[in-house]
Amino acid sequence: MLQNEDVRFTSSSIKLPLFSPPHLHLRTPNPFFANLHLVVQNFPKFPHPFRQNLNPTAAFLRTLSKFQHPFHQKFNPQNAILQFLRKPIIPFSWNLSNTSPLLCCASIALSQSNLDDSAPSLGTKTGSGNEERVLISEVLVRSKDGEELERKDLESEVLNALKACRPNSALTVQEVQEDVHRIIASGYFCSCMPVAVDTRDGIRLVFQVEPNQEFHGLVCEGANVLPARFIEDSFRDGYGKIVNIKRIDEIISSINGWYMERGLFGAVSGVEMLSGGMIKLEVSEAEVNNIAIRFLDKTGEPTVGKTRPETILRQLTTKKGQVYSMLQGKRDVDTVLAMGIMEDVSIIPQPAGDTGKVDLVMNVVERKSGGGISAGGGISSGITSGPLAGLIGSCAIYHKNLFGRNQKLNLSLERGQVDSVFRINYTDPWIEGDDKRTSRSIMIQNSRTPGTLVHNQPDGSLTIGRVTAGIEYSRPFRPKWNGTAGIIFQRAGARDDKGSPIIRDYYSSPLTASGNTHDDMLLAKLETVYTGSGDPGSSVFVFNMDQGLPVWSDWLVFNRVNARARKGLALGPMHLLLSFSGGHVVGNFPPHEAFAIGGTNSVRGYEEGAVGSSRSYVVGCGEISFPLMGPVEGAVFADYGSDLGSGPSVPGDPAGPRRKPGSGYGCGVGIRVDSPLGPLRLEYAFNDQRTGRFHFGVGLRN
Repeated sequence: MLQNEDVRFTSSSIKLPLFSPPHLHLRTPNPFFANLHLVVQNFPKFPHPFRQNLNPTAAFLRTLSKFQHPFHQKFNPQNAILQFLRKPIIPFSWNLSNTSPLLCCASIALSQSNLDDSAPSLGTKTGSGNEERVLISEVLVRSKDGEELERKDLESEVLNALKACRPNSALTVQEVQEDVHRIIASGYFCSCMPVAVDTRDGIRLVFQVEPNQEFHGLVCEGANVLPARFIEDSFRDGYGKIVNIKRIDEIISSINGWYMERGLFGAVSGVEMLSGGMIKLEVSEAEVNNIAIRFLDKTGEPTVGKTRPETILRQLTTKKGQVYSMLQGKRDVDTVLAMGIMEDVSIIPQPAGDTGKVDLVMNVVERKSGGGISAGGGISSGITSGPLAGLIGSCAIYHKNLFGRNQKLNLSLERGQVDSVFRINYTDPWIEGDDKRTSRSIMIQNSRTPGTLVHNQPDGSLTIGRVTAGIEYSRPFRPKWNGTAGIIFQRAGARDDKGSPIIRDYYSSPLTASGNTHDDMLLAKLETVYTGSGDPGSSVFVFNMDQGLPVWSDWLVFNRVNARARKGLALGPMHLLLSFSGGHVVGNFPPHEAFAIGGTNSVRGYEEGAVGSSRSYVVGCGEISFPLMGPVEGAVFADYGSDLGSGPSVPGDPAGPRRKPGSGYGCGVGIRVDSPLGPLRLEYAFNDQRTGRFHFGVGLRN
């Protein structure tokens, strides 16, 4: 098998045994045709399959060197050929490659006994050239032994391939040569020798052909990833039939195409005809011999990396001993880039000596610094009243590559006019020693968020303070599916606008489930996430459940489940997006943890939480977007949400005194602008109470 620096494989020649043509003993011919041998030189661009660096043209000219040079002005090609070829000539032979035609070289011999150089010529010159034409009275097809072919269908294949060689036609050597090539090009024959016989009725041209063997079995070597059924199906229709080289070439192309479609380094490297009608198919597949990590600086020079090589190698799905796949290599590059600590990644395959395998070198350029300080701002969609009430400022101190293991530490502070969040988060994206890609996250958080979603106060603001600590483990368990499990402790309570703890709202509804200034709970968390292609609008499904554990007598015990799904469909240039969400709570839970219905990510046309505060809920949305110009899209939508009559079952019934309807719908129009943060959404919607409202959001609906 041949290899080049790009680790590509090319097919070697098919090996077929040559045969020597029989010596025919015919009656005395016309003296002109005594020992007449017409030699058709091979095409120079096709190599001989059994000898390297063979130039048939040069060999032919060297043999004729005892005569005048064939291109000399006084050269008589007819006499030179008559004097030269006294011996039988090796018949047509062929080799097979992926890019070259099947024809390689051909020899035509018109044999008789006795030579008479002075015999008169019976040919006639035609046209402006010097090539002699010979009148042919009859054209026959025979086996290599001169007998009639047993299979008339093969005789028909020969006759159908002939174009110039017809009875009662004057032929040149070139025309006979071309017809020989047409016979071989049919794919059914391994040799063809035209023989001229002088008869009483004129010159008879006999094509002595040797058909290929009948196909009775297949031996395939080296195909480790190529499915056996694919090979069997490719050869199935040829069992018991004469081997057709053209069909074999098509099969080889289909096998090589199978590898190319999957980005695999593999190809057919050889085909050999064995005795008994057996075909031996050799396939070469480049297995991965070794994988090395090479750190480069921005100028492309080798440098010392901060990341441990094993941290990068375990991210790769390509392993030693596998057949190298370029598509899999591309996914590995994307995975390493997703670590967030590399600026550039590439994979270079190189031949591993003469082993037929490949060595992979992954070149990585690390980011200049794994840590730093960042600052920014944003808008909270949950706060919709008051000047600048929704603006949030943030700052963070972070490190993305602790100890060279891609572990991340983040200390962040978000502060708004009403809400604030201080968070310490440590994440290990892949726990060392685990082969399931399990990640671990430890979190401590102190937050204050608006309580207006459930308990909007007419006499001032109300905030919910939470102190949370927990640990979560997450890992993929199926393609596109990810699971998370964890334990979270939370202490939550309500405060007024002065920061003082309160246990009842303006309408004397309780703000805690325990009756104390705060509620304590230990939650066991389970979550399953399905993500489709990852493109905006692709399918998404999320299911999560929180279970309160009664570790202490005054800790809350409840069960909360929540699910949401999103599906995108293409409608020509437009895009239909359908989304659904729903949930239910059983047990004694804090009233501020009730499901809030209404708002930008719920039922548009209503303020946040204005439809209902419930123990159960459903929300559905349908949206059609269409391109306007450039990155701008238009959209029309309709939303509906309901508390399923569960509003009064929330402790204190916060929705009742606030006259929330419990169900409602909204519809409207909007525009979308693509941005690095996701789609920027500006929308205007009317609700079923005939009031309108603007909404602004970032990203797709939850």
